[in-house]
Amino acid sequence: MKDAVDVSSHRNAVEFADGVYWIGALDPTLRTFDIILSTANGTTYNAYMVKGSEGIAIVDTVKENFSDEFFARLESVADYEDIKVIVLNHLEPDHSGALPELMRRAPQAKLYISRKATPMLKALLKPAKAALEYTTVTTGDSVSLGDRTLRFLHTPFLHWPDTQCTYLEEEEVLFSGDVFGCHFCDKRLFNDRVGDFRFSFEYYYAHIMRPFKSHVLDALKLIEPLTFQQIAPTHGPILREKPRSYVTRYRELSTPSLSREMDSIVQTLIIFYMSSYGNTARMADEISEGAGEVEGVRVSLYDLEGGVIDPFVDLIEDADALLFGSPTINGDAVKPVWDLLSSLAVINIKGKLGGAFGSYGWSGEAVSMIEDRMEGLKMHIPKEGIRIKLIPSDEELEKCRTFGRWIADELVGNHEAIMN
Repeated sequence: MKDAVDVSSHRNAVEFADGVYWIGALDPTLRTFDIILSTANGTTYNAYMVKGSEGIAIVDTVKENFSDEFFARLESVADYEDIKVIVLNHLEPDHSGALPELMRRAPQAKLYISRKATPMLKALLKPAKAALEYTTVTTGDSVSLGDRTLRFLHTPFLHWPDTQCTYLEEEEVLFSGDVFGCHFCDKRLFNDRVGDFRFSFEYYYAHIMRPFKSHVLDALKLIEPLTFQQIAPTHGPILREKPRSYVTRYRELSTPSLSREMDSIVQTLIIFYMSSYGNTARMADEISEGAGEVEGVRVSLYDLEGGVIDPFVDLIEDADALLFGSPTINGDAVKPVWDLLSSLAVINIKGKLGGAFGSYGWSGEAVSMIEDRMEGLKMHIPKEGIRIKLIPSDEELEKCRTFGRWIADELVGNHEAIMN
């Protein structure tokens, strides 16, 4: 195993397995990535080279304005005429920026991308450059460098539709693309030598991979059976010390925690509400009571007043159904409800059962506005929400209880009860 080196003082390639080199670039001063990610330690744009008996493969490139570093490191260990294969695991500009110039310098090289990458290649490289020839690949396909074999794994939506991983069979190195990566720049390169990057690893997963947990689990079915000595992602440290622990961590993060604690048959319903004069709170209580009468449904009730939003996002991710209650104030739902709804972009709630309720004094728009937002998030809204003017009567509270029972029956598929 090759030791870590200080790559900030030179532009040489770094060999980390036999004939396998890091030829990426460092971006230590970056503080925001893609608008949404804070990068206190900057990032790296990792690119790799594999030398085989019948040619060289380049796996991913770098952001365009870091091309000089990339080409300098490439030239330190190879000649362009020896490059036979170029693999792009992901076409986002921070990985494909140097591709046009690389193919100009190595026109004999064949480009390999996933089948879903074709329209993205044309869109990213624009018409003048979109005439690049390429071969599409998927799981089970491979390319030979003589004594080296690169095998492809189709891992879509991690985190773009085009993403894939590439496995170097002989050296047992997984070039994982963005999977198992993080925005953490350290010139020592390797996970057993760099500073503590655990926060960056978890933060990256939460903001990049978390919305695609089901796709992560699909990808792990392909990755976990592999034997690997190292994982080489496109951002952050190369994982050479206990690489499988990072795979295990991805499975933990991607498996709903509630399903590990409860019988998977139990369905979970969470009711969030905020009340100005106690009327919406009374509605929430009755809805909760009604839903709780249905066997096989676990109901949780949360008042958003004074609550911290972030922990609720974790609960929502595991839940099967969500109800939101808000009074109408100045023709709108209250801010804590909107704050919670707007925070759901980081998780996948498509298809979850949803509904809304609330009291009002004049116009009562909050319920329909909340329903519109949930529909925009691709939730399933099977029943029109309940609006009650001012103080709910006993009869109206009974309607709330019936509403809760109806939602719970829908959740467990009790269609006979719903019809009645």
